[in-house]
Amino acid sequence: MSKKGVMGDFSVQPRTANTGATIWTVACDVDDLAPDRPLGIRLAETAICLVRTAGEVFAVHDECTHGAVPLSDGEVDGCTIECWLHGSRFDLRSGEALGPPATEPVRTFPVRVISGVVSVDIG
Repeated sequence: MSKKGVMGDFSVQPRTANTGATIWTVACDVDDLAPDRPLGIRLAETAICLVRTAGEVFAVHDECTHGAVPLSDGEVDGCTIECWLHGSRFDLRSGEALGPPATEPVRTFPVRVISGVVSVDIG
């Protein structure tokens, strides 16, 4: 799997853990996430934008619902991410579009951090 974004390009092997109805896929180490700097990655052919902010890690689909450009190229302000193209803002907790031009929410994904390892449920 290849990762791209503000941290540069590097590769990791995907690992999954089935814990009942949830299948966790290892995304990165929490130290790979600079605070308030989005990181674009691909997990099982799904574009994910990871953000470490406000003491938590969030994962959203890495595509603006208005401009179809990577949100990982945008800016983080608290628990929101702003699309660089037209300024659409999304709540990282809920995916809610917070103002025009985007009107549709962005998909969010459950995240867990155990022993410094970030995993995402992309199911």
